[in-house]
Amino acid sequence: MSLTPPPAGAHPSPPGVPVPKVTMPALTEMKRQGKPISALTAYDYSTARLVDEAGVDLILVGDSLAMVVLGQENTLAVTVDEMLHHTRAVRRAVRRALVVSDMPFGSYHGSAAVANAVRFVKEAGAEAVKIEGPRIELVHALVEAEIPVIGHLGLTPQSVHRMGGYRVQARTAEAARDLQADALALARAGAGAIVLEGVPREAAAAITAALPIPTIGIGAGPECDGQILVFHDLVSLTFTPQAKFVRRYADASALFRSAIERYREDVEHRAFPSDAESYHLPARRATGVAGRQTMGLTPAGADFGTDDAVVNRDAFEDWAG
Repeated sequence: MSLTPPPAGAHPSPPGVPVPKVTMPALTEMKRQGKPISALTAYDYSTARLVDEAGVDLILVGDSLAMVVLGQENTLAVTVDEMLHHTRAVRRAVRRALVVSDMPFGSYHGSAAVANAVRFVKEAGAEAVKIEGPRIELVHALVEAEIPVIGHLGLTPQSVHRMGGYRVQARTAEAARDLQADALALARAGAGAIVLEGVPREAAAAITAALPIPTIGIGAGPECDGQILVFHDLVSLTFTPQAKFVRRYADASALFRSAIERYREDVEHRAFPSDAESYHLPARRATGVAGRQTMGLTPAGADFGTDDAVVNRDAFEDWAG
């Protein structure tokens, strides 16, 4: 187990420094001003905190967690309860970014769609939900229920079986026009933004220019109002060949692998832990390592008022108030 204490509420900000919260209307204003929107996925507290503190505008708790966190073959297997669990963890970390949660496959395809969306907002703290496909009536219903919604068009991973794989969409002029019509219909229904995935740059540029709401691209070219990537792709924590649109900014897998191997070697060679990384009996009761080792259990009345008697001094001071 970790001896690091759990966080007590949101992480603090420097005194006197306001942290403006990103909202759905704020994204529309960013589009109006021509300010690019940055977005990343996150699935846990520590990752979300790093992403938020880096100033990313939108954090998506994506159903991609099925693949990059849970090891599933595709996104279809992840459940509502799993998505709620990860959304809660992310929400605890975030102070600035807009927190959006993917509604998983099957959760918005029937009469329970709005009720399931309410759970993401009410139980997990999501500030918007994302749904795939041109589901105009559902967007109307979600907006009516005061739930901000982001659409997702083009390559929709939950439609992998219908599409016959992860294939670029809207590759003809007719298909591009249909895609634009769907995007406009979603905007009119009240969607706050639309993710465009796996579509030709030219089609995404035309749709972006035609829409009053932001587009967020992934494999859709640079003319979209914003861009999103899967966090694990960004830092090379996946174990599959990268898609054409992925740019890897760091090799975290190599860093982690090296650290783990060094740890294992240190354990095998008894180089970890050292004496300095070990706890000791009070010095007045024993002298030196050998003396401490021969004493067995600490006798009654030993002095525990030393730093060495507290596992985590900072945590102890925090809890002691």
